[in-house]
Amino acid sequence: MKAGNFKQITSVVVARHGKVLYEQYFDGEGAQGLRNTRSVTKTVGGMLVGVAIERKLLTVDAPVMPFFKDKMPVAHPDPRKDRITVEDLLTMSSIVECDDFNEFSRGHEERMYLIEDWSRFYLDLPVRGFPEWTPPPDKQPYGRAFSYCTAGTALLAPLLERATGRSVQDFADEVLFKPLGIEPVKWQVQPSGAAMTGGSLSLRSRDLWKLGQLYLNGGKRAGRQVLPQAWVERSIKPHAQVREGVDYGYLWWLQPFTVGDRKVATYAMSGMGGNKVYVLPEWDTVVVITTTNFRVPGPHPLTEKLLTTLILPALPPE
Repeated sequence: MKAGNFKQITSVVVARHGKVLYEQYFDGEGAQGLRNTRSVTKTVGGMLVGVAIERKLLTVDAPVMPFFKDKMPVAHPDPRKDRITVEDLLTMSSIVECDDFNEFSRGHEERMYLIEDWSRFYLDLPVRGFPEWTPPPDKQPYGRAFSYCTAGTALLAPLLERATGRSVQDFADEVLFKPLGIEPVKWQVQPSGAAMTGGSLSLRSRDLWKLGQLYLNGGKRAGRQVLPQAWVERSIKPHAQVREGVDYGYLWWLQPFTVGDRKVATYAMSGMGGNKVYVLPEWDTVVVITTTNFRVPGPHPLTEKLLTTLILPALPPE
């Protein structure tokens, strides 16, 4: 990494059985550096939704539109948009036309950043079409059509604020960050003032490890149930298929890797540039890799190569 073979890796933390085995920083920020891990933030938003559901402030099948009556009427009205649920946002599979992987998509996140009201941007999107070469939801695994949509996850912040009556920052501090001993944190905010649950929350690498470890421990930290165990289990089950061999939970990426002659199951928080928090349940291991490879071609395969060729083979055998 110091030789630049993996471009701009900024930190690596490897922990097994709840203890850090390896920790190294490859930039000038060191252990106290706040890492802008981009869409890793999305998974944090999903954790907050889980707590709101446990407190009966939300339900996973709650329609989204009634929370935004002040945004009515929306453009491109359609009864199917009225049926968009919280789960649709968590699984990147709502009916609106929003695809960050397609630069021509009306819902592409770069178009959202140009306007003031990001909530209305999402709510105004038209219903997506399914031409012959794109299977509709009922023809896809798990009955959902995945479409990577940052605008939908950005909507989770104002949704949470309306459901809880509090800012996302305050809610996150109370139910997640303080119980885990995570500080400081740096949120990006939307023009409306709501936290940006779609990306760019900055945390220290060890604090990213704590989030992965929380899921590895079934939502517990030092004997305290921080997240509901049922929510943790539900979040890391497949709910949509991204592509062959890669599934999607509730804002978690589910992907197996091959290491030697072993297939290793992982679920991961993932952000632009190849930023990753990998959880390996069968290995009782969490791997944090942060980068600034935002303009490097193929950053995600580069991080995956680091994981599978250097980190996992070096772990002591059980």
